[in-house]
Amino acid sequence: MALGAGVVLAHAPSIARRGRAWVHEGSQLKLSVIAVGRLRPPYVDDVAHYARLLSRHARLDLVEVREGEGAVRRVPGDAFVSLLDPGGSTYTSDAFARWLEQRRQAGRDLAFVVGGPFGAPVLDRVDHRLALGTMTMAHQLARVVLLEQLYRAHKILAGEPYHH
Repeated sequence: MALGAGVVLAHAPSIARRGRAWVHEGSQLKLSVIAVGRLRPPYVDDVAHYARLLSRHARLDLVEVREGEGAVRRVPGDAFVSLLDPGGSTYTSDAFARWLEQRRQAGRDLAFVVGGPFGAPVLDRVDHRLALGTMTMAHQLARVVLLEQLYRAHKILAGEPYHH
């Protein structure tokens, strides 16, 4: 799987709440992950794995840009923008799933921006800052962790067990 100028993966139903259960429905959240820098092994296989799993639950657009300025141009204009930032909000997996569902209910697509080895790009607009934890991690690994958590959140919302 080439991860380049914007790979759009398969479409699948979205998640909605019915009573205490979450079920798949027609309107679907589009997730964009805009990342500075080129993904390299061993992370390429991990990103492809979680992108494939996640594509069953959401429309996914993976975009790689060379520098921060490229990220600014690739953020969809109407999307809710979440910048990965070590000082951002942290969530448990359940809380992140609820946060994700709130974004879907708001009817806006969601764009996550992942910085490169020299930090996050400067964006004109950031709606949210997300920390994947308090420890520092490689920017390529951050992409893997983000996609895994997005997949986990969709499984939680669907009331399905999470298995790896």
